[in-house]
Amino acid sequence: MESAVLWFCNWSTLVVCAALKLPQIHAQLAARSARGISLPSLLLELAGFLVFLRYQCYYGSPLLTYLEYPILIVQDVILLLCVFHFNGNMRQAGPYAAVFVSSWFVLGLQKWLIDLAMYLCTFISAASKFVQLRHLWETQDSGAVSALTWGLSAYTCAVLIRFVIMLALNIWVTLTVLQYQKAGSKDK
Repeated sequence: MESAVLWFCNWSTLVVCAALKLPQIHAQLAARSARGISLPSLLLELAGFLVFLRYQCYYGSPLLTYLEYPILIVQDVILLLCVFHFNGNMRQAGPYAAVFVSSWFVLGLQKWLIDLAMYLCTFISAASKFVQLRHLWETQDSGAVSALTWGLSAYTCAVLIRFVIMLALNIWVTLTVLQYQKAGSKDK
């Protein structure tokens, strides 16, 4: 049963990630606008995705453990190109692309560098959400932001939260078993 749930969580997350940014891209194209979308937020999100992907590649993790990240990166790049296009500054895309491509190689130069980047990855990803929130609060305009994309993103996080909760409960049970084993051996 547990393996079936794990299988469902893994594959449903992958399927959701495969389509995660498509509603956002569609909303932008339909509105012919990037209104409401924070460029710094997208750049931070892409940086977080790239760091995670680079870390997984650096350590040779199995592809199925991180397959959603290349898919998300492609979608984020398309989304960024739409933002640059609708904001009328496509020329800015070049320097950002150069920074991201060069960072891919720089991160792999030293083990401590990729490890440090990975430790900061959660902070980077969280910062991207706060930057988007701040942008929405300041403009008080959601513009072409897709609620479906954010809802799908919440789903993928909810699946991961399940694993964190299960991890904590499994550790608790393990510690309780160890405690009672010690108590049982003292009674004998």
